[in-house]
Amino acid sequence: MKARDVMTTAVVSVAPEAPTREVARVLSDNGISAVPVVDATGAPIGMISEGDLIGRNGSDREARRDWWLTLLAEGEQLSPDFLASLQAPGHTARDVMVSPVVTAGEDAEIADIAKLLTSYRIKRVPVVHDGRVVGIVSRADLVRALASEAVAKSAPRQGGGVFAEALAGLDHRFLHSRDRDPAGRPTATSHDAEPDDTKLAVADFRGFVADHNHKLTEEHQQQDRALIEQRRQHVAQLIDQHISDTEWRSLVHRARQAAERGDKELLLLQFPSALCSDGGRAINSARPDWSQTLRGEAGELYLRWERDLKPHGFTLAARVLDFPGGMPGDIGLFLVWGE
Repeated sequence: MKARDVMTTAVVSVAPEAPTREVARVLSDNGISAVPVVDATGAPIGMISEGDLIGRNGSDREARRDWWLTLLAEGEQLSPDFLASLQAPGHTARDVMVSPVVTAGEDAEIADIAKLLTSYRIKRVPVVHDGRVVGIVSRADLVRALASEAVAKSAPRQGGGVFAEALAGLDHRFLHSRDRDPAGRPTATSHDAEPDDTKLAVADFRGFVADHNHKLTEEHQQQDRALIEQRRQHVAQLIDQHISDTEWRSLVHRARQAAERGDKELLLLQFPSALCSDGGRAINSARPDWSQTLRGEAGELYLRWERDLKPHGFTLAARVLDFPGGMPGDIGLFLVWGE
């Protein structure tokens, strides 16, 4: 069973500029406990839960409880201090969201999604298609899916379908025989005759050159389209790619080996800039919020570093490695421990 079979498709989302008061209202009105933050293209850049709004520690809860009190007030008079805190500039979804986001593709197996929830200690995963959120899979969705699967396994299997599968697998091997003789040899046509080049004019030769150049242009355009499609598929694979515990331990071990060789950093991952929600512009400009643009495997590497290595003094750096056509090309994520 895959993500598309169990995900909730009626996705409620908020923009990064949405005030936190509005985010709280969205959660309350829709009866949900979390909401994805998406950019103008529909790409997920963060998640906000009730815990993020209320705060994870005592001081945060004290500072943010005003928003919930406002929701519950239902028009009653509130303290001016509460209102001032509520309307203070900078209280937006971007300020409190958790990023980058762990996502899954529509074809992800629910067993793999369950591993993601466990590995990253999260309760839900946005499902993406071509970089845009198309659904949400929560723990509750997985429980329902597993329950229905258990019922299906206990029911008797239905017969049939054999002939349909056989017909679907038939391969049509008949060749067109209009240009072949009974023995299967190609028949001669008027095109087999040798052309008389002495009757051609210079305009014909120029036409030959134009036709040749046109064919070259079409071939180049076809190659470009194939390259673009190849990159798109690569990005889609990276979005669906997840870092296992074994792979993470292997990367950390490689970093240790690099340090023993005297190196001060290690390239953890090289990926196309298209994997970033902004095409790598934030990384190229060294903006402090560049991590919020990471998606897929790159985003998961960032979260692993933030959880396991950042507390021990390691730094994670992102750099644009090349600039094809003057635009950011491949991007590298580097684990840094040197001075």
